[in-house]
Amino acid sequence: MVAGCGTDSQLLKKVAEIYDWLELQIHRINDLAGVCKSCGSCCDFDTFDHRLFVTSPELMYFAASLGAEDVKAMLAGRCPYNVGGKCSVYEHRFAGCRIFSCNGDADFQSELSESVLAKLKSTCTEFQIPYRYLDLATALNSHARG
Repeated sequence: MVAGCGTDSQLLKKVAEIYDWLELQIHRINDLAGVCKSCGSCCDFDTFDHRLFVTSPELMYFAASLGAEDVKAMLAGRCPYNVGGKCSVYEHRFAGCRIFSCNGDADFQSELSESVLAKLKSTCTEFQIPYRYLDLATALNSHARG
């Protein structure tokens, strides 16, 4: 997904800024955002019946934060970073993970997702990298294959 793209420190900083902005939006409107109960249910995509999509700058940030060699393939319908019902990469999690809460307002989550995607797409334009929007399994598996 990001093969051949050098990971520029300014790009990583930009993604971190977008995540900081996102966290502010979520905390600003807590009643609509919902409160995560840390149950890990949403990490089991097949059981919870939903999919998580990630963008190319997010995957670049994620790989740079963890170390490219520590990006795991997703072999089943559950996030490989959910360990014992908890997120093992919480501080580096993707925008969709930050936005979604089982008890959050769906319209609020959708609007916030669209705003974040616009910022991430703009980041791709700014740093001249291809914009990709892939489901988590495809993104992780393609990165793990190199």
